[in-house]
Amino acid sequence: MTPVTHRIIVEAPHVGRKALPGQFVIVRANETGERVPFTISRPDPDKGTVDLIFQEVGKSSKLLGTLREGDEILDIVGPLGLPTEIENFGHAVSVGGGYGNAVLLPITTGLKAAGNRITTIIGARSKDLIILEEDLKKVSDKLIVCTDDGSYGVHGFVTVELQKLLDSGEQIDFVLAIGPLPMMEAVSKMTEPYGIRTVVSLNPIMVDGTGMCGACRVEVHGETKFACVDGPEFDGHEVNFDILRRRLAAYKKMEQLADEMFERERAKLKEECRCPSESQG
Repeated sequence: MTPVTHRIIVEAPHVGRKALPGQFVIVRANETGERVPFTISRPDPDKGTVDLIFQEVGKSSKLLGTLREGDEILDIVGPLGLPTEIENFGHAVSVGGGYGNAVLLPITTGLKAAGNRITTIIGARSKDLIILEEDLKKVSDKLIVCTDDGSYGVHGFVTVELQKLLDSGEQIDFVLAIGPLPMMEAVSKMTEPYGIRTVVSLNPIMVDGTGMCGACRVEVHGETKFACVDGPEFDGHEVNFDILRRRLAAYKKMEQLADEMFERERAKLKEECRCPSESQG
């Protein structure tokens, strides 16, 4: 993983036995942590465990990042959401951005097992933020890695490489796009003129994960849906991304405040734990 991206293996037998590609869990680290949705990267029904990969972006994910082997989390609920509709489409292209690769992996694995020819395009801002490259390479017939700053792989965005593939005239039967909202929107707009079925995952907008809070409402084909119970995957050509952008921004100030409070608490704890020799040095 990377300095801000972690993989933890959680012992959760009931979840591990039933989880399917595309489904997620809601995790709460402790009493002060929020309920946070995480896609199950790799369930192990034999061991009764699930792999969760997450990036530190706010208080709750940073709190989970402090866990060490043998620690406990307060609760884990799942599997939730509808599993991915996997079939043999023909040539499937998986496009992942940053942390979205964690969601991309189990679905791409399922697509490969169904007999699809897989082209995978993944990207991040820089080399040190690329995750699961080797895992995705194992389930792809072709893997293209991009970095915004050119520090690794192809210099540029994943959308540029997808456009090259579209311009080449190569047959593409299915596109899966998972990552930052702007990337998923751009991919959907690119594939729409070609009539290529395109699926996006709307995990980033979920809060409660059970349909009770209503925070993940999204307009799909003119109808209101809930990303957690009706998704998290939807037809990218039918999603109203304008509404999604406004919804993502709704909690930004509160998330920032919680993150700042957590960082102050962590800094205070570190200062209190410093031994006398460190404070004098």
